[in-house]
Amino acid sequence: MKAMVLNEICDLAKNKHPLQLQDLPKPISGEKELLLKVSVCGVCHTELDEIEGRTPPSRFPMVLGHQVVGRVEETGAGAGRYNTGDRVGVAWIYSACGSCEFCRQGEENVCENFRATGRDTYGGYAEYMTVPEDFAYPIPDIFSDAQAAPLLCAGAIGYRSLRLTNIKDGRNLGLTGFGASAHLVLKMVNYKLRDIKVFVFARSQREREFAKELGAVWAGNTEDQPPEQLDAVIDTTPVWKPVVEAMKHLKPGGRLVINAIRKEDKDKDYLLKLNYHEHLWMEKEIKSVANVARKDVSEFIELAAKIPIIPEIEQYPLESANKALLELKERKIRGAKVLNLS
Repeated sequence: MKAMVLNEICDLAKNKHPLQLQDLPKPISGEKELLLKVSVCGVCHTELDEIEGRTPPSRFPMVLGHQVVGRVEETGAGAGRYNTGDRVGVAWIYSACGSCEFCRQGEENVCENFRATGRDTYGGYAEYMTVPEDFAYPIPDIFSDAQAAPLLCAGAIGYRSLRLTNIKDGRNLGLTGFGASAHLVLKMVNYKLRDIKVFVFARSQREREFAKELGAVWAGNTEDQPPEQLDAVIDTTPVWKPVVEAMKHLKPGGRLVINAIRKEDKDKDYLLKLNYHEHLWMEKEIKSVANVARKDVSEFIELAAKIPIIPEIEQYPLESANKALLELKERKIRGAKVLNLS
């Protein structure tokens, strides 16, 4: 099979072609596994974290990609949930132990043996991949393959982030950073919550205009002062500065939810500007989002089909994965980026 392969950690600023198009053996489905013929795979900022070593792959070479949509080509021994030809999706959560206290509670996202698609096992930047059948999700007919891909990570992690804010009707929500996940959160808010105001912080004028198109009442730069204080903020950026800036705008008792696998070190000195009285006093709090659980993915896909949430997407051929990743790093974003293998 053809695959875009990462062979070593590198700096994208210096090496603009970190992935190489290679021929790899076509995988074989194991017990209770599915072999998928991949049709599309979303491109996520977490891939940048893998390439640049903030959350490195467990081994090399590695096939990245964890927003995968494909058709079942083969079922392994004991697999009975899906039939050949069924369309399914694969998310960041590839597997978990299934027996620890967290797995028993449906919180596989914090399982000690959590395995990530495209980091701990080959992902979707390839023509084929395998996945345990319990970690594959049926895709509703309302979505095309490319539309479904961002829902599996950007959508599911946005869904978990929104839930963790504890935001209520009539409150003010901030979104700092406005890429694939944040634009889907805004679509969710428009459907699920009444009389809620969304305030967006983004460096790019293009992203700010896009946010207003989708219903944000205000959009400004990272350092700008919003016209009202916020009950909660979701941070979807890879850096620390927006975290510190967002804390200034929270009401007493407000919560900042950080939706990121890792933060870049390049501006870590900004944390030295974190002032207890200005940023944390009055019972403000910071909560991280760790991965996603299966219920986040399945519940969000069902909700997205009901609304419906149709992501904004930009499509690229598999061979242009490096271009899509570089544009993501350079914040050339409108919605979500998707590799099309069809």
